[in-house]
Amino acid sequence: MPILPIIKYPNPILRKKAEKVNDPLDPEIQKLIPRMIETLRKSNGLGLAAPQVKKTIRLCVIEEGGVLYTLINPKIKSQSKNKIIMDEGCLSFPGKFFLIARPEKVKIRYTDGKGENRKLKAEGLLARTIQHEIDHLDGILLTDRSKIKKTKKL
Repeated sequence: MPILPIIKYPNPILRKKAEKVNDPLDPEIQKLIPRMIETLRKSNGLGLAAPQVKKTIRLCVIEEGGVLYTLINPKIKSQSKNKIIMDEGCLSFPGKFFLIARPEKVKIRYTDGKGENRKLKAEGLLARTIQHEIDHLDGILLTDRSKIKKTKKL
């Protein structure tokens, strides 16, 4: 299965707010999900949002701790007051890392790849990755969240 090209900043698609997925079982969505997973894995990322592959829909995939998550129309329902500051990278900003403060824990609602409504409590790296990918769905980038930029050579 060929991987999808990941668009890079400053492509304007990255700034668009993604549209709600009305039918998670739509054949186009069901074809896109495994291609996004393959692209994520081949890119050595933690998460990939549909806008990063030129699809302005509310869909992202995350693989963390050996668990794969397909999040359709994810919505943060609550988050902890305690924030953690960490370096974050992004497949659309290759080789760049930004210090970002994010809530340590989140509770979300979403639809999975089988069309089932789900709830998830996440903390640590999974919570951070979920927030990062939902930011992509809202057209928010790392540069919007960070005042400090640094580049690491890979």
